[in-house]
Amino acid sequence: QVQLVESGGGLVQAGGSLRLSCAASGSIFSINAMGWYRQAPGKQRELVAAITSGGSTNYADSVKGRFTISRDNAKNTVYLQMNSLKPEDTAVYYCNADRIATILHIGYDYWGQGTQVTVSS
Repeated sequence: QVQLVESGGGLVQAGGSLRLSCAASGSIFSINAMGWYRQAPGKQRELVAAITSGGSTNYADSVKGRFTISRDNAKNTVYLQMNSLKPEDTAVYYCNADRIATILHIGYDYWGQGTQVTVSS
């Protein structure tokens, strides 16, 4: 069974940095695009950054120049380096994989359990 497990959230002061990781486990053959979403209290979940299997990236305007998404295909892991954090970045951050192929199955739209990021002013 495929699972996405996030780590790296926490409490940081404004201007600080955090690095989130999301590792996919299971008998994985390939993963298409992976991304990070976030959801703040009372708001809809929004895309923060995404990366294709080939390494092409896109970012929400609000994080461009501050966040960097990367992935290690050999480890089935995606990262989100967050610098110059602001209080408005406070949210639960979720990892997503849009298509995962294992040796037995192809599945779509996998989500991690979420990790809390809190930025204090």
